[in-house]
Amino acid sequence: MTVYFIGAGPGAADLITVRGARRLAACQVCLYAGSLVPRELLAECPPDARLVDTAQLDLDAITAEFVRAHEAGHDVARLHSGDPSVFSAVAEQMRRLDAAGIPYEVVPGVPAFAAAAAALKRELTVPTVGQTVVLTRIAQRATPMPDGEDLATLGRSGALIVLHLAARYADRVVAELLPHYGADCPAAVVAYASRPDELIIRGTLDEIAGKVKEAGVVRTAVIMVGRTLGAEQFRDSHLYSPERDRHSC
Repeated sequence: MTVYFIGAGPGAADLITVRGARRLAACQVCLYAGSLVPRELLAECPPDARLVDTAQLDLDAITAEFVRAHEAGHDVARLHSGDPSVFSAVAEQMRRLDAAGIPYEVVPGVPAFAAAAAALKRELTVPTVGQTVVLTRIAQRATPMPDGEDLATLGRSGALIVLHLAARYADRVVAELLPHYGADCPAAVVAYASRPDELIIRGTLDEIAGKVKEAGVVRTAVIMVGRTLGAEQFRDSHLYSPERDRHSC
């Protein structure tokens, strides 16, 4: 058997990859985060599949489900929202599987920041304006941030900052980024990206926190801050330039 960590995408059920959907349809067991994964995806599971909502399970209980399926010889679809490579708590599960000698595979998915960029109709890397994207979060009651990864430090780069799990702390985000980005820096918040109730909030850095509070957004949102969000006057990329030598290797 194999445990398949599958990126379920940012919210819309049809944003799961073809590979992810095929793996899901072939697994006898499906573990999913009921609070985040779209319920419509469960319809892709075999009719007799064992469905386990992990929203209230701790790591030991989830590991026990893996071991149980392994002993029964049943493949497992472990559905995670977004993409497993970012803020998914997959690493600790894979470590448990390694210790138990249970094979696994990771199937990538559409990350929340990509869905947010699509909703904003923006390329996050724009020639001469910004070519770096920082994916991060802020220290809360949960896992603390490592030294040197606080917003005040990361903000010195001036790169586009993408914050997950931070909508509730928008005031704090603004306070820490203002010295580096300036009050007029473009900012945006996308809540429930790709879902029917998707909400887009745009503004400048000094006003975005107030707009977030006014809209009542506290979770399931991505905050973006950076000059590329408002870039209009920029040089065309070299990729499609008529001056590019397309015959050289």
